[in-house]
Amino acid sequence: MILKQFNELKEFLSKPQQVVIIGHKNPDGDAVGSTLGLKHYLDKKGHKAQVLMPNEYPDFLHWIPGSETVYRFDRQNNQCVKSLKKSTIVFLLDFNALHRVGQDMQNTLNKYEHDFALIDHHQQPDDFEYMYSDTAMSSTCQMVYNFIEMMGDVDMIDKNIATSLYTGIMTDTGSFRFRSTTSKTHRIIADLIDKGAENDKIHSNVNDSNTYSRLLLLGQALTNLEILPEYKTAFITLSEEEKDKYNYEKGDTEGIVNYALSLKGIVFGIIFIEDEEQGIIKISFRSKGQFSVNQFARNYFNGGGHDNASGGRSELNMDDTLAKFKSLLPKYKSELLTSYES
Repeated sequence: MILKQFNELKEFLSKPQQVVIIGHKNPDGDAVGSTLGLKHYLDKKGHKAQVLMPNEYPDFLHWIPGSETVYRFDRQNNQCVKSLKKSTIVFLLDFNALHRVGQDMQNTLNKYEHDFALIDHHQQPDDFEYMYSDTAMSSTCQMVYNFIEMMGDVDMIDKNIATSLYTGIMTDTGSFRFRSTTSKTHRIIADLIDKGAENDKIHSNVNDSNTYSRLLLLGQALTNLEILPEYKTAFITLSEEEKDKYNYEKGDTEGIVNYALSLKGIVFGIIFIEDEEQGIIKISFRSKGQFSVNQFARNYFNGGGHDNASGGRSELNMDDTLAKFKSLLPKYKSELLTSYES
């Protein structure tokens, strides 16, 4: 764990501040939940906090309290820039380096005149003035809870804060099934329920909001599933044409990679998604046990994240990306075969 200048940050926050809170590009439940949870807390403390996101996030997260106040850098650039100019500090949540917000927003943040405060659980973070980094944590939302606790303000957690943080912990732990879920995670979840988080409604809002076209897209993805049993590996592909056929919207592919990993005997699951707009193949990696997809993604696919859940990208076409991926597997055969014992 890295805890840098916490006491100084606590002292800084003892007086009202103009705060900007930023999540990563293509925000997920943990990014949205942690930024809004922190916003609600800081507002309650007497600060004025504004959440900025680089771009849009899925519809199934728009119900989170405070979502309607979020500014998007790609669509509301003027509002975002004005917020940054007025702010006295910027919190960076759920990402470890400025490039994770996208080049346009990074260029703006590179000119920022005040300090950054990082709260994040991804590996190999960049250095910032204030830092709370812990790769052992289940989620950034769990870290925001811990941050509030370290500030001595757990009693200030209300329904809005609890709902936001519960959502991010739930989504980033795969509904509490991943190895990063600890007894402390469950104790925090229990406290969030006690403080107003309605767990049944949160699960329903996130998981029971599928459109008909999204289910058809999932069916297409499962049809494309390929298994490589000699490497305990399974992968899914989705082309731009297939996405268009089923009216793809942001968030529609969320969680599909887990179907590959759910197969009996599989320890390495991947989804390759063609992104014509960016000219890349977007990749999500998942693993069970000791095989580090973080290192695999960093080594070969310009990515990274966590040991058992990471992302990456390829600037090759789909066929060449798959050929490259398959060519790497023999090198890791022994690691894959011994990664996880049920």
